[in-house]
Amino acid sequence: MQSPIPFVRIGTRGSPLALAQARLVRSLLARQHGVAETEIEIVPISTGGDRSQHSNASLSEIGGKGLFTKEIDTALLDGSVDIAVHSSKDVATILPAGIAMPVYLEREDARDAFISYSVQGMDYLPEYARFGTSSIRRAAQVLRARPDLKIVPFRGNVDTRLQKLADGVADATMLAVAGLNRLGQGHKITAMLDPELFMPAPAQGAIGIAARAGDPRALALITPLDHGETHGAIAAERAMLRVLDGSCRTPVGALTVLNGSTMTLKGEILSLDGREFFADAVSGPMQDAEALGDALGQQLLKLAGTRFLAQWAEH
Repeated sequence: MQSPIPFVRIGTRGSPLALAQARLVRSLLARQHGVAETEIEIVPISTGGDRSQHSNASLSEIGGKGLFTKEIDTALLDGSVDIAVHSSKDVATILPAGIAMPVYLEREDARDAFISYSVQGMDYLPEYARFGTSSIRRAAQVLRARPDLKIVPFRGNVDTRLQKLADGVADATMLAVAGLNRLGQGHKITAMLDPELFMPAPAQGAIGIAARAGDPRALALITPLDHGETHGAIAAERAMLRVLDGSCRTPVGALTVLNGSTMTLKGEILSLDGREFFADAVSGPMQDAEALGDALGQQLLKLAGTRFLAQWAEH
């Protein structure tokens, strides 16, 4: 007997966090459209970023953000899946032709968390302690606060990194609060980090849903799930990142604060060693989100100057 055709097929990475996010989207779609969750198929897709995890190389060394989306984009474009669920911070700022990402679920906590099994906060780490991260943003921010610390490579999914910490590969690490919460592991957080001092990655904590630009049915199915305030914040942060670079070669932080219909976007760029950094902010109506992000990106480029920016081209 032939299997029934799914109501919709969701493409996703196969990591525990990605699958948890896809299950959340499945639940919301089922409720929104009055269908059983069993009628919605989740299709795990292996990506180059996932397959490279064992190498411990940073994303900046092996190709950047697109490593986590390329195969999913291909499946979307060839019709193997109908929609795709992404961690928005993993999505390149320029989408492939034919793909739209018009929907963002309500943002989780965007902050980063400090995690250690030996000390209660970054200030308590002994001199020259090992800090595990393969994010150049996190490394730069850590070195700005504690230039004595030794950065050690620390790739892998959330469970893998927590296990590496338990195994003594590093004395501490930093993980996104949103991912820990979505996996039910928020209790592993040792200390919350001040987002003014440790600005999150642009779009951190937000789930994005993509579809084929020319697929009206899929777009109609996902559009009701869009959260307007989150959409505005992510549009601004991604616009800023697009101006600055848009890859994983650039340490960039972003923080959006909403007050009614007014948006304040803060951003920073750092040198890889954290010794130099430039920060600025813009405010304006949320309806001008992309223009605000673009303006802040241009302001940061002007503040940094050509000498500072030249280092990015060298890495």
